Amino acid sequence: MDRNEMFGEFFKRKRKELGFTLRGFCQKYGLDPGNLSRIERGLAPPPQGRKLLLQYAGFIGLKPETDEWYEFYDLAYAASGRIPKEIMDNNELTKKLPIVFRTLRGQKVPDEKLDDLIKLIKES
Repeated sequence: MDRNEMFGEFFKRKRKELGFTLRGFCQKYGLDPGNLSRIERGLAPPPQGRKLLLQYAGFIGLKPETDEWYEFYDLAYAASGRIPKEIMDNNELTKKLPIVFRTLRGQKVPDEKLDDLIKLIKES
């Protein structure tokens, strides 16, 4: 499954949980059904930009800074191959990104760096 599909499936699941058909949802929120269908099937990227993401998140009932909102937001950024701005704006977090990347690749992370990362996560 590619990154666009992961976002699209999440969005579609949330829309359906609200009881909307694709057309009904698009009518209510003034969206193009063809575009939304492509997003949900992973054929088009998620909406770009925080303002538009907030709007789409509101459409599917996600409140900012909840776990589901962060999942939605992170999936959108991952689909576009970007790291969320609030992470990039935090110098302490950006210093830890190489550790995260190494871990995701399955490479050994030195114990002291892992301890630093765990400490940072606990403080967040």
